[in-house]
Amino acid sequence: MKVLFMEWKSLGQADLSEELGKRGWEIVYYPFPRETENTRLNEQLCEKLIRAIAADRFDFVFSFNYFPVVSLACNACKVKYVSWTFDSPFIQLYSNTIGFPYNYVFIFDRGTCEDLWNQGINTVYYLPMAAPVERYDTYMVSEEERDFYRTQISFIGSTYCEKKHRFYDRLGEISGYTKGYLDGCVQMQKRVYGEFLLEGALVPEIMEDMMKHCPLIMNQDGFERLEWVYAHYFLARQVTALERMEILDLLSRQWQVDLYTYEQTSELPRVRNRGTADVMKEASMIYRCSKINLNISLRSILSGIPLRSFEIMGSGGFLLSNYQSDYEEYFQCGEDYVYYTDYEDLMQKAEYYLSHEKERQEIAENGYRKVKQRHTYKERLDTILETVYS
Repeated sequence: MKVLFMEWKSLGQADLSEELGKRGWEIVYYPFPRETENTRLNEQLCEKLIRAIAADRFDFVFSFNYFPVVSLACNACKVKYVSWTFDSPFIQLYSNTIGFPYNYVFIFDRGTCEDLWNQGINTVYYLPMAAPVERYDTYMVSEEERDFYRTQISFIGSTYCEKKHRFYDRLGEISGYTKGYLDGCVQMQKRVYGEFLLEGALVPEIMEDMMKHCPLIMNQDGFERLEWVYAHYFLARQVTALERMEILDLLSRQWQVDLYTYEQTSELPRVRNRGTADVMKEASMIYRCSKINLNISLRSILSGIPLRSFEIMGSGGFLLSNYQSDYEEYFQCGEDYVYYTDYEDLMQKAEYYLSHEKERQEIAENGYRKVKQRHTYKERLDTILETVYS
């Protein structure tokens, strides 16, 4: 069995490749120019991919995240294209190529799957993320390392205040009314978990003003809704930026909070910004050594469990997350992890679990066992292969 693997700096690549190798699959890596080339309608890249696919007998082509240009090449060669999308939002899922018959498009967010299913797309499958627990178990944490990483609360991730994420600032000279309306929508969404309200709030009058001052061009091969784009890329990131900064600030007023991110955070003077964390090993050690590990989901994730949450539990760390409905399919709140419903609830639960050591450790252990048993790359690859070859 042989797979052509689209190679780019994707999370999970090493772990899924290792799992394929354990099963005797031969992997051929194709250097995929995700950062440097158009991956939607790109005739030159498509021709290169067709030549690469046609040069051998591949059982399927695989990529983390879905790329229309790969789908086009696979469709031309009549070879299965298997993708697993973990980014959100990911506009390329709304390419007209998504329905091609050789596609098997796995997505970690059930809410996104349902949006596509409701539009008649039957090549999309729900598949949560995973954790390489077997690899994590090999990491031994020395006493010196434990002292270095030990903290009460930690968070690994972007604050979404970085310039590249500031889509909201691109709206420019929108009217005062529109600005006030959008700020109100942001504050509304910030207080609501489990329901995505932003897209439905973009009424025609508001859309007209946004389009006037920050026009968007529809992709030639796309069927994405303009309201969807503004809601997910502009507004949801603004909600996330405000929420993450406010939560980190609130928690740091009472407890030691360590933040691992790639930007300076002078706006959070009580938070210990420790720079970036290596995702292959260091992050797992941080999760083990922190009493509480936060997940503050990017708000464009409609219902899905972020990869961070699986990695925290799979490392044996205690997870405190905002509410996401997909957790309920696999985990029990208060048994495997804990979720909060608002800032007040977050503060109360942080205080409770920091002062109840035994209960916190039992929950972390339960979450670890459940991820190790049911949510590794082995289990996910089983599901992928069963779906593709059923």
